[in-house]
Amino acid sequence: MKIGFIGCGNMASAIMGGIIKEKVFAPADIYGTDALAAAADKAAEKFGIQKADGNVALVKAVDIVVLAVKPQYYQTVIEEIRDAVDGQLVITIAPGKTLSWLADQFGKDVRIVRTMPNTPAMVGCGMTAMCCNEFVTEADKETAGNILGGFGDYEIIPEHVMDAVVAVSGSSPAYVFMMIEAMADAAVMGGMPRQQAYKFAAKAVEGSAAMVSELGKHPGELKDMVCSPAGTTIEAVRILEEKGFRSALIECMIGCMDKAASM
Repeated sequence: MKIGFIGCGNMASAIMGGIIKEKVFAPADIYGTDALAAAADKAAEKFGIQKADGNVALVKAVDIVVLAVKPQYYQTVIEEIRDAVDGQLVITIAPGKTLSWLADQFGKDVRIVRTMPNTPAMVGCGMTAMCCNEFVTEADKETAGNILGGFGDYEIIPEHVMDAVVAVSGSSPAYVFMMIEAMADAAVMGGMPRQQAYKFAAKAVEGSAAMVSELGKHPGELKDMVCSPAGTTIEAVRILEEKGFRSALIECMIGCMDKAASM
């Protein structure tokens, strides 16, 4: 089985690296193209994949096509390749591009798996949502799951929550990075060297996330475990509540969902 990536940017590279590391595909069975020749050259040099001579040639050479271009280019790319698509499984990674919209663009019965990964895939810690159209078989789902599992975890979801996935997972690393940066800035104000401050802040976020994932406790219960009576943490929590920390996160995610739905 062969897989091809139309687009060789950061997300495609993360997927390539994961599926090669987990031996889902050998480099010789992975093809790539990109509008920027340098991006395809970089992927070929880094992973040892095959460079295809254009998008149509790539589609004809593979069994699975991953559309890894930005959402605004999906229509143009699909117009270019749709006549060449003949039985291939198509995997998409663009927000806002629904299964119905994708089907309309192809204009024929195509097996489509819509996914929403996130940038932690670059370090093998991705979280990806997946939904499928009616033509996707159980074997296709297993194949897609093996690909997505190569760079993190995945869940099969109903499509109507995909915009929520964009907000809570796809875009949320940006919110977390901002929080880590702010935490480190405050630690620097307290006298800590910056690189050390980044490490402490990042490890605190990493460890806290692991506790939520592995202990099975409600986040509120874990928060209460840290808040000793009349202590430093409850004072910090009081100030976060006063400044609207949780409300700001909720509002930013609602805006993110609205934007995803309109793309």
